[in-house]
Parts: sequence; structure tokens; C-alpha cells
Amino acid sequence: MYRPQVKEAIIFILIFTIVVVASGADLIDDLSHGADTGHIVKEAIIVFFSFLAIVWFLIELLKQKREIKSLQLALKTATKPKTVPDEYVLETRKQLRDVITQQFSDWNLTSSEIEIGWLLLKGLSLKEIAIIRNTQEKTVRQQASAIYKKSAIEGRHAFSAWFIEDIL
Repeated sequence: MYRPQVKEAIIFILIFTIVVVASGADLIDDLSHGADTGHIVKEAIIVFFSFLAIVWFLIELLKQKREIKSLQLALKTATKPKTVPDEYVLETRKQLRDVITQQFSDWNLTSSEIEIGWLLLKGLSLKEIAIIRNTQEKTVRQQASAIYKKSAIEGRHAFSAWFIEDIL
């Protein structure tokens, strides 16, 4: 299903609002001057469907906003443990984070690629990453491919495994 990006949706909402206002004003003017029924019906259809388009874009924006909040909450919840880990676990996590950060630097990843790399390691899908970053899934896919190319690793599973394979 087509899901408009926020900027794109706002532009379409503005365009359809102009159509509704202009056509609505013309419709009222035509009614007051006794225009023929066929013309009135055509303009009413334009106003009606333009209004429906505005409603659809607003609903999609609200859905995306809820989905983003849900993903952000899930990400926060996933990173907050229910119990406080032992000190050695915290230290090991810090060391792993430092190793991953250094490896990202050694691979010369851009800041966007680093952010995507972390989200991939946390297990998010490309679609979820796109929603969180408010970008297109295609963009995230291209950046993920750039990460795999720079790291000489084939795919997201191998990417995650590269960091933890010897630990297991």
C-alpha cells in the first residue's frame, strides 16, 4: 500500500485544500447564478473527492505518527532491562559497544550509516528504520547496502553475526 512521506502528504493536503476552496467557491457562485445541473454536479464531485483525498492523507499521517511513536516506545523498552544487570554484564556491554563503534569507524561509515548499523544490530527491519528515521525504505536499503559493501559482509544476518559469532 502506498504510504506518503510527511512532506509529500502535507503538500498534497495543501493542493487539495486549494482545490476544495476554489471549487467550493465556484460551486457556490454557480448555484447563485443558476448554472446548469450537469456543471454543478461535476464541480460537486471535484469538491467531494478532493475533500476525501484530504481526509485520507490526514488519516495516513496520523497512522504514521502512531506507528513512529509505537516503534520509538518499543525501542526504548527494548533497551531498558526489567532488572538491573550485574556489573560484569554492564562492563561487557560497554566493551562490545566500544568495539562496534571502533569497527564502524574503521569501515569509514557515515553518521547515517552508523545510525542504521546500530538499528540493524538491534534487530529492526528496514521498514521500521525508515519509519523511525522519517525517510524512505529505499534510502535505508541503499544505506544498508553501503554498510555491507564497506564492511565486505553480505547481508544483515552476517552483519550481526560478525560482531557476536566468536562470543557464542
